[in-house]
Amino acid sequence: MWLQIAGALVTVVIGVAACVLYFWGTNWVLDRTLGTSGAGAAGDGVATAGQDKLRTRIRPWLFLAPALFFMGLYLIYPVVETLRLTFFDRFGTNYVGFGNYIWAFNDPQFQQSIFNNLLWLIIVPTLATAFGLIVAVLADRIWWGQVAKSLIFMPMAISFVGASVIWKFVYDYRGTNADQIGILNAIVQMFGGEPQAWMTITPFWNSFLLMIILVWIQTGFAMVILSAALRGIPEETIEAARIDGASDIRIFFDIMIPQIFPTILVVWTTITIVVLKIFDIVLAMTNGQWDTQVLANLMFDWMFRGGGDAGRGSTIAICIMIAVIPIMIWNIRQANKEEGTR
Repeated sequence: MWLQIAGALVTVVIGVAACVLYFWGTNWVLDRTLGTSGAGAAGDGVATAGQDKLRTRIRPWLFLAPALFFMGLYLIYPVVETLRLTFFDRFGTNYVGFGNYIWAFNDPQFQQSIFNNLLWLIIVPTLATAFGLIVAVLADRIWWGQVAKSLIFMPMAISFVGASVIWKFVYDYRGTNADQIGILNAIVQMFGGEPQAWMTITPFWNSFLLMIILVWIQTGFAMVILSAALRGIPEETIEAARIDGASDIRIFFDIMIPQIFPTILVVWTTITIVVLKIFDIVLAMTNGQWDTQVLANLMFDWMFRGGGDAGRGSTIAICIMIAVIPIMIWNIRQANKEEGTR
């Protein structure tokens, strides 16, 4: 352990020293290259002013250069390489044109994954945002509201795999004559019902059981953001509505929701982006079996299992990226608009 700590400390010291050396060295070179000559001629004065202006323009890029380099290395290059691989065979050597894309849209598994992703996109963001909004409104009306908010936000601190393990115990099934340890089957038996293998009942409902896990996690996120937005509504507006005889339900739908609607959209699209990249829950709970496969898991299967197929795996990855980009752009624009109106 001490050896690992010492290694970490040495790495930090070397990293900091390298950063200091880089910034000091590049600025020294810039000042030496475009420094003032000290001559008093009028022509030299014009040249020096031009050099100062050029130095001012170049200096910020010296600070940005390392970040841009690593961003290009770890973000831009993988995207370009993945796009290139979509036009090649499983080994990335033989050119196949649009063959991988033709395969994808004719493959039953890909079509099933698209359908499942659409279900996730419709149900999870809607339910998580709705529950988060309801909790945000109701929690402010009770004295133990902060405790309730803390409990509801707590799943956000759990990884998707950890949450999946928890919900595996909820859905657990041990056979007809065995003692059930799953909470759901325990409740069913308490009311005189028969325990069920919940994850294999019908293929259509299997995905819904997985969606509950992500709704459970993301409700806390939606609650925190929407609770902050609700506090920004002028109290005078709500009081005026109450004086006019508006009920709490009318105030909720006619005053609160319209005033925080941009925030609701931002929360909804943020959860949508998470849903498009959903992978961990499906892998940990069903491994894509029983018609629960989604695009990210299908990409993982083609890329890393059975010898791997770089072409088909990369094609599915590009499809996921294309689906995410428009939502991210819209989300950023909405966030910028909201920032501009404050």
